Amino acid sequence: MSRSVLVTGGNRGIGLAIARAFAAAGDKVAVTYRSGEPPADLVAQGVLAVRCDITDSEQVEQAYKEVEEKHGNVEVLVANAGITRDQLLIRMTEEDFSAVLDTNLVGTFRVVKRANRGMLRAKKGRVVLISSVVGLLGQGGQANYAASKAGLVGFARSLARELGSRNITFNVVAPGFVDTDMTRVLSDEQRADIVAQVPLGRYGKAEEIAAAVRFLASDEASYITGAVIPVDGGLGMGH
Repeated sequence: MSRSVLVTGGNRGIGLAIARAFAAAGDKVAVTYRSGEPPADLVAQGVLAVRCDITDSEQVEQAYKEVEEKHGNVEVLVANAGITRDQLLIRMTEEDFSAVLDTNLVGTFRVVKRANRGMLRAKKGRVVLISSVVGLLGQGGQANYAASKAGLVGFARSLARELGSRNITFNVVAPGFVDTDMTRVLSDEQRADIVAQVPLGRYGKAEEIAAAVRFLASDEASYITGAVIPVDGGLGMGH
């Protein structure tokens, strides 16, 4: 049966690939986006696009009301929205640090908490959080981003224990370096240096991340919760 699926930050990059994958499978998909406009093909697929800044609790509440009105209670939540403000620690401002945490970690708390209202009533639900290999390995100049993405692991595992008896699963996907608009702005030298660290010798594809997310939301993954699934070409080795 078609499920109500919400993907935050679903208008580009990995989030867009995830939204497309669920829509292609016949699910009722909604995406949130903070800026810009969702691609025309996404709208053509019948995907509901809702403008929402996940750092604003009122916007999160309003977004859920719109999704619930049109698609019903969210049954699958993919918390993907995130930002970066890379800077060496000595130059990183407190605002740089708190802004990344407020979006990537606290923003995820906001959307997960709101989704669980309906999931608890239904006594079922799937939540997938998009972390990063950087949250597991660390990366110079990304202390704020790494802290936010590492925090998602503890968050998901705590909720897996708290709500497992309600048939709600919480899992984490940790992508490595993926070929998206964000990584395409790197120089050829930077891209070559990154690929040299990856055992499979290439960037990942957004569709490969989406496939892992779809699996975790499928019936086949009904006994998986609290897991961290690396999709990183071997870069982190599940560290």
